[in-house]
Amino acid sequence: MQKPHEAMTGGEAVVRELINAGFDTIFALPGVQNDALFNALHDHRDAVRVVHTRHEQGAAYMALGATLATGQPAVCSVVPGPGFLNASAALATAYALNAPLLFMTGQIPLAQIGRGAGALHEIRDQSGMLRSLTKSAGLATHPSRVPEVMSAALAALAQGRPGPVGVEVPMDVLAQLAPVRLSATTNKEILGPPVDESLLERMADALVKAASPMLFVGSGAQGVAAHVRVLAELLDVPVVSYRTGRGVVDSRSPLSFVLPEARPLWRGTDVVLALGSTMRVPLQSWERVSEQKLLRIDVDPASHDLLRKPHIALTARLEDALPRLIEMVRSKRPAPRSRHDEFAAVHADWQKKVSVLEPQISYLKVIRQCLGESGVLVDELTQVGFASRLVYPVYEPRTFLSTGYMGTLGWGFPTALGAKVARPERPIVSVTGDGGFMFASSELASAVQHKIGLVTVLFNNNQYGNVQQMQRELYGGRIIASDLVNPDFVRLAEAFGVRAGRATSPSELAVLLEGALDADEPALIEVPVGDMPSVDRFR
Repeated sequence: MQKPHEAMTGGEAVVRELINAGFDTIFALPGVQNDALFNALHDHRDAVRVVHTRHEQGAAYMALGATLATGQPAVCSVVPGPGFLNASAALATAYALNAPLLFMTGQIPLAQIGRGAGALHEIRDQSGMLRSLTKSAGLATHPSRVPEVMSAALAALAQGRPGPVGVEVPMDVLAQLAPVRLSATTNKEILGPPVDESLLERMADALVKAASPMLFVGSGAQGVAAHVRVLAELLDVPVVSYRTGRGVVDSRSPLSFVLPEARPLWRGTDVVLALGSTMRVPLQSWERVSEQKLLRIDVDPASHDLLRKPHIALTARLEDALPRLIEMVRSKRPAPRSRHDEFAAVHADWQKKVSVLEPQISYLKVIRQCLGESGVLVDELTQVGFASRLVYPVYEPRTFLSTGYMGTLGWGFPTALGAKVARPERPIVSVTGDGGFMFASSELASAVQHKIGLVTVLFNNNQYGNVQQMQRELYGGRIIASDLVNPDFVRLAEAFGVRAGRATSPSELAVLLEGALDADEPALIEVPVGDMPSVDRFR
């Protein structure tokens, strides 16, 4: 039965569609173009929590952190024009990370769009910009169109390759009162293309007959970690991950390898299966192995031929394909084998190679110990963050959050705040540098206001360290624009009402970090450091 029409504003329609879809939190920064939306949010404040920020990038990054930490869509709202542009780096990062983010932005009055008459916050072709940063975007031109536009956005979130979607609602449409028929209860079931059993059968044959197969996992495998582990143990194969696939297989497993560690195994690999991963680095940068067969399972058909034409490509959700692939491999009774001695030798050699990454390793060991089994680490573009991708043990899916190929400086602190909002029961640590932290340091106020118990460990070397290191090593010491003048970070945090301290060694960090995590309140620990060895040698 269709729902009856009800008289409501466009803003009321947006909020009720969000509630209908199961959203209970929105990360936002209000403004005049969105006044009618926030008026409706006030009316429904018992159903939807508004986490407001001090900058639009903070709202979008927090929503990104929430979806990365849970795997479920999160929503943010900003004003058009400068607000939209301020949030666009986070939106681009969400696209790079295949994050199902619902990005809502206001618009100038409907009749003014495209005229170039100088309406407040008008930018040329905002809708086109939004489409370029999302998998789909829609504009509601009347309150009665809001349910249709919102439903299309939610359907896009649930179909195909995950990614952000955009919704624009002009300010006059948000304020206009009109009859609206709201959507029926949203079906949250995610549907994928049918699984081609014949292709799966061929993949199973190739894997069983292979002498030295290998699995690569990316963000698309985060939701099927248990199946990946079963398949890997059944075939006794290495499972390789870099940034977005870490935690799919526990780092303590002998089958778990970080990307550069696995390169010696690559040379002898005859069959490679990519699961929700583009395999960008090995396919672009590692040596081409003759007669090596590339197999791919990905929900996005456009990804299959992106870097190299695969021998077998299956377009399917891993949730649908992997259980059946496991059944087929098991039925073919793969010959028992053990490569554990080979794997152990590679692991031992890797540990020896990366031992030069001090003091990063010692600090990361402290963080790992303090976070326990299920704690979440959010990295940043700083030497400790770079090292974490190579040496930090990850035990569970969605407990290591990284920027992926976008490499967005300044993302870490606000993204970690959103992760903590979404997962308040878990200890969460943001590892950042002085350069990246200052991008969003004003969100310390948001952390206090919304009681977000994130602990930030800030490694301070008074530089854009990675840039300055390249200037020294690659450009003959021609240092320019990379020295930084910083505040006293402890006093800065305390001025916001944040618990703060300073550690000058891993042992001091352990004491302060344990206390901060136990307190479960906003906290910042500054760690003054000098130059650190670069991870660039490990490719």
